[in-house]
Amino acid sequence: MQDRRGGTKWSAQVTAQSDALDLEKSVFRAHDPKRIASSLKRSAERSRRRKASAFQSAMSMLNFYVNRAGKNLPAAQKRILERAKDELRKQFGRTAEKQPAP
Repeated sequence: MQDRRGGTKWSAQVTAQSDALDLEKSVFRAHDPKRIASSLKRSAERSRRRKASAFQSAMSMLNFYVNRAGKNLPAAQKRILERAKDELRKQFGRTAEKQPAP
């Protein structure tokens, strides 16, 4: 991805070259939430450069992609990535965060 100046967008660079995780190429383009979650979990657990827990690092990278790098994703892929968050919680043995009552 390039910005108006012809350089690489910072969000694409972070996704491609994270300081904390070595991500599988095109992991966020997969169509299977379990595959995305498994890949992120594997990357986070193997990393020795991360500052937070493996779960926090993996979830942080997924959230970053959804919020920044994946801003222009089709709705179908966004749904897959949202389901990948639930799958990531499941693979790490975490429960879904409770939403506050309205």
